[in-house]
Amino acid sequence: MRNRLFRVLSLAGATILFCPLFCFAADEAAEPALYATAWSVIPPLVAIVLALITKEVYSSLFIGIVIGGFLYSGGHPVAALNHILQDGIIGSLSDSYNVGILFFLVALGTVVALMNRTGGSAAFGEWASTHIKTPVGAQLATIVLGILIFVDDYFNCLTVGSVMSPIMERHNIPKTKFAYLIDATAAPICIIAPISSWAAAVTGFVEGQNGFTLFIKAIPFNFYAILTIVMMFAIVGMRFDYGKMRKYADRIKENVQSGGADTEAGEAASSSRGKVVDLVFPVIVLIISCIIAMIYTGGFFSGAGIIEAFSGADASAALAMGSIVALVIIIIYYLIRRVIGFTAAMECIPEGFKAMVAPILILTLAWTLKTMTDSLGIAEFVAGITSAFADSLMSLLPAIIFLIGCVLAFASGTSWGTFGILIPIVVAVFQGTDPQMMIISISACMAGAVCGDHCSPISDTTIMASAGSGCNHVDHVATQLPYALTSAAVSFVTYIIAGFTGSALISLPIGIIIMLLVLLFIRRRVTGRAEA
Repeated sequence: MRNRLFRVLSLAGATILFCPLFCFAADEAAEPALYATAWSVIPPLVAIVLALITKEVYSSLFIGIVIGGFLYSGGHPVAALNHILQDGIIGSLSDSYNVGILFFLVALGTVVALMNRTGGSAAFGEWASTHIKTPVGAQLATIVLGILIFVDDYFNCLTVGSVMSPIMERHNIPKTKFAYLIDATAAPICIIAPISSWAAAVTGFVEGQNGFTLFIKAIPFNFYAILTIVMMFAIVGMRFDYGKMRKYADRIKENVQSGGADTEAGEAASSSRGKVVDLVFPVIVLIISCIIAMIYTGGFFSGAGIIEAFSGADASAALAMGSIVALVIIIIYYLIRRVIGFTAAMECIPEGFKAMVAPILILTLAWTLKTMTDSLGIAEFVAGITSAFADSLMSLLPAIIFLIGCVLAFASGTSWGTFGILIPIVVAVFQGTDPQMMIISISACMAGAVCGDHCSPISDTTIMASAGSGCNHVDHVATQLPYALTSAAVSFVTYIIAGFTGSALISLPIGIIIMLLVLLFIRRRVTGRAEA
């Protein structure tokens, strides 16, 4: 491992040292020589490979950021440092949208700390043990709750994580599996929910068309999202795991059988006076507050319709507003209930912040890496590749767009950025010529973006899922990747079928059948190896 790490770091260092051979020494306002070339993919690629090899995400992201800074600056250390700090780290932390998300993280961490301190989480775990009696039931409850909270992926990840964590721990479900279920019911659900922040993002990128109507028509063709949902229910129902996920499940099973405790689970000191309502009430208040804040930012109280309000909502501002209002109400409620004192409640604020330090740091580094790739023109590079395929292979274009979306979202860690790049290209290619192929291709853009985002270790949604489940981030990425790639492979085949048939009634059932057959084949292989 040390030799492998040394070789990887040497390669990264060589890339930085040889940057001057490919770049020119110009002022920061000039466009870099490597703009919109394949070099724009190098920084995220290095970060992702290092994270998977070393299983250490902070240094991996930072090395990717440094390489991006040097590529942008033409190898000049001072210019690179300035770009990394001013445009990257400081720029990310001063962006109002990002600050709103960070504020929501801290507020939610505080709410979770309050629920633990008052005993609400422990009481809910005790109640759930009498109603959810099996590991399968616990996983199905997590999936259903994730589907019900479809308004926003960030909100989904952290809310489902805080509510279901006691139940999953009680049934010895690995945190890696918990993180996968949270992640798979976040973006894949939001991208097929008409009333969500994601629907608003997609409709905003469709110019010259009725974006909301196109979004509705594209839902049956969003194969990755639909097949991911099918896959979750099938794996839980069939009671099997594969890949690295199976190793974590087997380790916990052996530990429980030997009489040990789940090493992943942790118990926090809490009040013995807590009741189930001390968890349920805060969650309901948080959900209602955030939904009201979303429609408020979307102009609902100024005359906009409910769908229009959700489509025009500012998710970051809404989550920040909703969470602070909910936090005040929750503290007042706990004080009235006398399950916690005012001083103890205030102590939960820094406690919640400390719990969110790791995801905040990873998010900041991921946003900075995205800034590096944007400044190197990764969007224009991918747009050029996509346009090259537009004049030929029309029937295969949805499948090709799906792959390009996967790669771009995986490298950049952003679904919405991928929407902004690919959807306008698709609209320009098919507008006025083939409306049905345009709908299929737009759905391929969305599905590819979600798939790449689902796989990427630098994706904010993936980071949120790790935070919500309390799972090590690199472990979450490594165990989720085989599952996401399985769904992606079946989706790719289904898009080929859709490109030739143009019908969701034909392609979607075939895709579901293929997915179930693939899972049955994997289950047989896994079971056969276990028996051998």
